[in-house]
Amino acid sequence: QVQLVESGGGLVQAGGSLRLSCAASGRTFSSYAMGWFRQAPGKEREFVAGISWHSAMTNYADSVKGRFTISRDNAKNTVYLQMNSLKPEDTAVYYCAKARSVLPGVPSSSYDYWGQGTQVTVSS
Repeated sequence: QVQLVESGGGLVQAGGSLRLSCAASGRTFSSYAMGWFRQAPGKEREFVAGISWHSAMTNYADSVKGRFTISRDNAKNTVYLQMNSLKPEDTAVYYCAKARSVLPGVPSSSYDYWGQGTQVTVSS
C-alpha cells in the first residue's frame, strides 16, 4: 500500500511561482515512476508531468513545457513540481500519482495510487 500526500498549493498571481511536494509512504517509492496530474472545474483530469524511477526521463504536457519542472528525491520519498510563470489557466487541483512501471506514462490508467490533491489558484 502506498499513501501520497501533496502540499504546497495556494493562491498566486499570474507570473508567479509555486512548488508542489508529494510525500510518499512505503519502501517501493524509488522503484516506480511518478506523475503529476491536474483537474480544473468542469474538465477532465489531465497529465502534467512525469518522471522515471531514476530521474533520467521526464515528460511534460505541451501546455507546461518550459514553465514546470518535475523532480524527485528518492532518499526523501518525495516528488516535486516546480511551477514558474503561472497562468490563470493553470488553476486546478493538482494530484500526484505513482506509476505502475518505471517509466512515466501519460494516461491516468498508467498510475495506480493517487494523492488527495492540492488546490492551485492563479489570479489574473
